[in-house]
Amino acid sequence: MRTLYFLVPGTGGQFACGGLWAELKTLKMVQQLCSAEVVTYRQREPNTLFLDDVLQSSNLQNVIFVMSWGFDVAKLAKRLRSHNAIYHAHSAGYGFKLPASVPIITVSRNTLGYWGQQAPNSLLYYLPNQISDEFCNLNRSREIDVLVQARKSSEYLLQHLVPALKQTCQVQVVDSYVEDLTGLFNRTKVYLYDSAEYWAQQRVSEGFGLQPMEAIACGCQVFSSVNGGLSDYLDPGFNCQKIAGYSQEYDLHRILNVIQSKTPLFSPQPDFLEEYRSKNITQRLQVILTELNDFFDYKPLCADNIPTLTPARKTKLFLQRVRKKLGV
Repeated sequence: MRTLYFLVPGTGGQFACGGLWAELKTLKMVQQLCSAEVVTYRQREPNTLFLDDVLQSSNLQNVIFVMSWGFDVAKLAKRLRSHNAIYHAHSAGYGFKLPASVPIITVSRNTLGYWGQQAPNSLLYYLPNQISDEFCNLNRSREIDVLVQARKSSEYLLQHLVPALKQTCQVQVVDSYVEDLTGLFNRTKVYLYDSAEYWAQQRVSEGFGLQPMEAIACGCQVFSSVNGGLSDYLDPGFNCQKIAGYSQEYDLHRILNVIQSKTPLFSPQPDFLEEYRSKNITQRLQVILTELNDFFDYKPLCADNIPTLTPARKTKLFLQRVRKKLGV
C-alpha cells in the first residue's frame, strides 16, 4: 500500500470547519489500513509535513496525494500532475475539471452523480462520511423543544420561524462550538436545519450535512432542507420532515404537532445508520485503497485514450445526431 498524504491548508484556526474535521476523521480511519499523514500547504505547522518540502523528494511513486479543499483543488492538481493524486470530493459545483488520471472519491451519492457527469472517464468511488458511535439515543428527558444552530441557517429560519416558535416553545439557538453535541441532541425534541440558502450563496452544494444525521441518531425529530448531500439520506415523511414547507404557518403547525405528540411521528429504519458507521466505511476503504494502488501501478504503462466530452466533441456529436435525423 502506498502512503497517503492528506493535503489541507492548515489543521485549525481560520481553516477549522466541518469539512476539515471530516477529512481528519477519514485520515484516522485510513491509518488503520495503511500509512497516512497530514500535509499542510498554506501554513507551516509544528510537527507537520509541508507540501513545498515534500515535493523536493526525488521518490514519490509510493505516495498518493489526497486533495479535498475544493477552492484549492484546481491549483493543487496542476502542481501534482506528475504525481499520484486523488480528489476526496465533499461539495460539488466548484467549476473545475480534472484529468482522468485523478480518481475521485465522493462523500455523497449526490456528489458522485455530479462527477459522474463532469468526469465520465475518471475512476469514481463512494465513501460516505462517518457518524461516530457516540451519537445514539440515550433515552433521556428532553427539555428543549426546538434546537437550531445559527451557522448555515437561513434568514427565514432565524428571523421568522424561530421568533414565532419562541412564543409557545422552549427554543435554543446555538451560535458557538458545542463540546457535548450528543448530550445536547439528547435533550432536544425537534432539530431544525435549513442550509439551502447558505449553499446557494456559496455557489457550491451541501457536501454531506452531518448534523441532521447525528440529530436523528440521537432521537431528535428533524426538520431540514433536502439540498445537495442531504438528499442521500433524508427521507421526508419517514425519517424527517422538509423545512420551509409552503408557508410559515404550515411549518409552525407541523413542528408543534411533533412537539406535542407523545410518540415520534417519524423515525429511521433500524439499519439506517449502519452505512455510515465506522465498520462499513473501513470495509469500503479497504476495497477503494486496493483499487487505487492497482490503478497507480498500471497508470505508467499506458496513456489515457478514451475520448473526453470536450465542448468541441459535444458539438461534433450534436451535429452528427442532427445529420442522422435529417438523413444527410
